[in-house]
Formats: sequence, structure tokens, C-alpha cells
Amino acid sequence: MRFLGPAALTAASLVLLLAAEGGLPEPEPAVTTAAAGSGGPAAATDGTATTTTVAATDTVELAAAQLTAQLARPGRSAQIGRARLEPAPKPVVLTRKVLSDTGWAKRRESLPQELFTGEGFDACTAPSLDTLRAWRGTSPYGALGIYVSGAQRACDQPRLTADWVSKAQEMGWRLIPTHVGLQAPCSTISRKTSRIDPARAAQQGRDEAAAAVRAMKALGLRGGSPVYLDIESYPRESACSQAVVEFTLGWTQALHKAGYRSGFYSSTDSGVADLAAAARAGSSPLPDAVWYARWDGRATTTDGAGALGASDLWSDRGRIHQYQGNVQESYGGVTLNIDRNRLDAPVAR
Repeated sequence: MRFLGPAALTAASLVLLLAAEGGLPEPEPAVTTAAAGSGGPAAATDGTATTTTVAATDTVELAAAQLTAQLARPGRSAQIGRARLEPAPKPVVLTRKVLSDTGWAKRRESLPQELFTGEGFDACTAPSLDTLRAWRGTSPYGALGIYVSGAQRACDQPRLTADWVSKAQEMGWRLIPTHVGLQAPCSTISRKTSRIDPARAAQQGRDEAAAAVRAMKALGLRGGSPVYLDIESYPRESACSQAVVEFTLGWTQALHKAGYRSGFYSSTDSGVADLAAAARAGSSPLPDAVWYARWDGRATTTDGAGALGASDLWSDRGRIHQYQGNVQESYGGVTLNIDRNRLDAPVAR
């Protein structure tokens, strides 16, 4: 195929060229008005989260800019010239949805907040207090994920009580509360059979949030704490993606009403990609923090951020990166199987 210069290419050709090269940006949703994001300069260590507005990016214009940059690299013209042009992937279209969240921004400013920057880990079952003592100071970790609620938690939590929480916090551990409830309608995980009903997604999100709030209060975790909704990876398609987003908006709405912060955990290839698309489309209310699973081995919340972008959504102290999973580590003579995380985000109070 003869290579055509950028000036001779139509907008559609630009998109197709980049798709063939794997360089096409994440497809934008149908609605591309200004979107509420969480970008902005980093706050002080004891500061509160801030929110700025992020404008949606036109896919074709971005594609043209990316192609121009690629052509500037030595040998790139020949590489593109030899590339086989294939149809661009079908985009996931999300309908813009806004739920009432009256007064939350003002209430959030008055709520105390605990922020943590550093290394953390999560384990399927809350470790014993003796293990936490052995790891405290000998491991690089200062934060710990705990599964506080949800009918589809993978492991029992026999140690997770208000007393355990109090003593763990007294040792200096920062806690990351997580809720594992209904999963995506199109989920392929056989062990988690309870799925979101697309017709009732927002209400189901509110119901799950109510259960999480009850658990948080029972464990002595106070208002202003976040609860991270665990949505495991799923194959993206429009109806399923829309249900996950609406469920998350309902979840966030109810947590905010109860005086808690909302968090969201998922893969950058599914839930996080869909939530980022919804954010850019102007959906609300959005979670206050995102915990994204991308096992690239990078202990950072900027590099490898995938759908979030290096300095785009939730970049104002609202990110946790799960960068490695299912590893065994030993400290103080005690071994655990854990996932590794890098935090710059709110944790429990």
C-alpha cells in the first residue's frame, strides 16, 4: 500500500491508521460536553480533595495529533505504510446520566479526611493482629485493604471486628474499606453469580451502599471514610457498561447522603475504562477516588494509569494503583499472599 502524507488523509483514514497501529485513543462516548473530573494540582498532605472540570477530547483531532507525533519518529512512515488497515473497534457508548447529589460538595468540605500516600497491600482475609505487628515497620507497607461488606466476598472475615479495626489503626495501619456485592451483568466470573439488573441498576447501587454504611458503622469507621466498590473485570459492551456506570452512580449518591466518600475498584480494561468514559460524558455523581487494577509492576499512580491518563481524572489525590497481584511476601517471620498497591488517596478514619 502506498503511504499518503497526513495532509492527504481524511479524518476517517486517520482513525483507521491509528487503529491498525494500536495507537487509537480510547473511544469517547456519544455525549462529549464538558465533564466533571477530579484532575488538578496535588493538595497538601492534610488537605481536602478538590474537583475541576475536564473538557472532553475529540477523538479525530486527537488521532491526527498522535499520528503527526508518530510520523516524527525515525522509520515510522515506513512502518505505517506497511500496516494493514482494519476497521476501528466498535466504541462503547454510554448515555449521560445525572443523579441528585444536592449539597454533597459543601458537606464534604466540612468532613475530616484521612489521606495516605505510599505503599499498601490487600489480602483476601484480614490478617491477624500478630501478623500486622510483625509487618509493621519491617515491611514497606503502611496501608491495608479490608473487605468490610458485600455478599460476594471471596473469603470469610472471622477477625474483622471493631476491636480489630481499632487495634490495627492504633498500630499506625491505614485501612482501605472494600465492598464486594453485585457484579456486571455480563460478568464471566462463575463464582460471583449475583449480577446487576440493568433495569434497576441505580437503585441496586443505593442498596449496596446502605449495606456498606451499616458495616462501616459496626466496625467503628467514621464519616468521611471511603468505601471502595469492587467490580471485577468484565467484557465491555454498551448495555453492560451502562449498567455498571448507573450502579456506581447510585452507590456514590447513597454514600454521599450518609456522609461517606465513594470509591471504585476495577480493571483499567473494563470498569475503570467505562467510568472514565462516563466522567468525560458528564455523568454524576462520580466516586471520589478510583482504585485501578493494572498489573504492570509500576508502583506509581501516574505511569500506567491507562484509561485515567497520567494527569487527567482523579489525579488530585484520588487514586490507588494495584500494580501486582498474588505474590507471597515475608516480614518479621510471617508470610502472606497479597496484592501490591500504591496509594495517593483517601483511607478510612
